[in-house]
Parts: sequence; C-alpha cells; structure tokens
Amino acid sequence: MGETTTGPRPRTTVSGAGREYLPGMSRAWLLPLYDPMTRLMGVERIHRRLLDQAALRPGQTVLEIGCGTGNLLLAAKETQPAATAVGVDPDLAALARADRKARRRGLAVQLDRGHAEELPYADDSVDVVLSSFMLHHVPADQQEAAVREVVRVLRPGGALHLVDIAGDEHGHDHAHRGHRGHQHSLARHVVASLPDLLRRAGFGEVTETGSGTHRWVGRFSYLRATP
Repeated sequence: MGETTTGPRPRTTVSGAGREYLPGMSRAWLLPLYDPMTRLMGVERIHRRLLDQAALRPGQTVLEIGCGTGNLLLAAKETQPAATAVGVDPDLAALARADRKARRRGLAVQLDRGHAEELPYADDSVDVVLSSFMLHHVPADQQEAAVREVVRVLRPGGALHLVDIAGDEHGHDHAHRGHRGHQHSLARHVVASLPDLLRRAGFGEVTETGSGTHRWVGRFSYLRATP
C-alpha cells in the first residue's frame, strides 16, 4: 500500500493476516456501497467530533485501527498535515480504495494490513489511536486483546479516542440487524461495560466525552482513554 510517510514500521511478519474478519458492511461484495452509505448516514460529522476531541498536534503519529476505505484517516491528515497518519485494516480491497483516495487528494498516509488483535507495530510507537465503530467488528472473546494491543503501541502520554455503538437495547437491536448471520457479539457494548473493558485491558483513565443517537445504529458513545 502507499507507504509515503515515516510512520511506525510494520513488523516483518503479521501472523493471522489472512484469518476471517467482518467487513465494513458485513459482506465483502457491499464494499462499493460503503462510502455512499457513510455519506448518507452523516458519518463525517461523527468523525469531525472525534477529531475535535483528539486535537491532533504537529509531529504526532496517529494510528487508525480498522481504517477501512480511509475516511477518518484522511480527515485526520487534512486536519493536521504535520502529523504522521497510519491506517491498519484486514481488508485489502478497502485499503486499496483508501490508497486511491489518498493519492487523488495528494495526502501522504501509510496503509498496512493487519488485525486489531495483533497490531503490526512496535511497542510505544504511536501517540494517538483513533477508532470509529471498529470494536463491534471484533469477536467478543478477542475484544480485550485488541484493546491491550492499543495500550501496547501507545507511547507514554498517548491516548485512544474512540466512538462506537453504546449498546443500549435500541442500539443493540439496530446493530444486530446490520450484522445478522455473524457470530460477533455486541454484548459488551453497553455504556457501563465498554469503559470497564478498556480498564481491564490496561487503560487507567477512561472518560465518556459525549454521545449521540442515529436511527440506523442507535446510541453511540465517544470515549477518551489513557494508560
């Protein structure tokens, strides 16, 4: 992919890169509809609020986990051009779309294939981790491992900025309709338990910074977490 920045160097090997994952719209063949659907859903506004929360600074290395077609990652680079923007995702087709979009917009980003549960980066190599509706794509029994990976790659003083389905009854039902047929449980995605998940995985301070409601996904929450 288009490695045109000096972000954290991927490890030599990424074990499990070919294992099963849940695509952005639940089915790989729906990928061409992903960007039109996110525009229709108004996801750009959600991303903007998350980036306002992150307050990116020049010289920082910013990693988006589950970057998909690159919408949040490219917005981060446009918001803070002097930051190093890195995205990781298991979906090669989505990464290819992100690469094409970055080239069209003249944005230098690093795109790598990998899974949230086994990030292909060294310890203490990232200042800011962004996550937008990613955790509910990780199987419930691997979510804590994924969050531990965030703790591992964050530098001292770094932070995770996350937005995801809050998982109240209304949001839980919406999310399950969108992911029917998959074994990925959203049981942990209630407001009370997602902060607990982050703390169990090694984050010392977890703050819910805001929330919203969307008719297609239900309630969602913004969180900031530091080790």
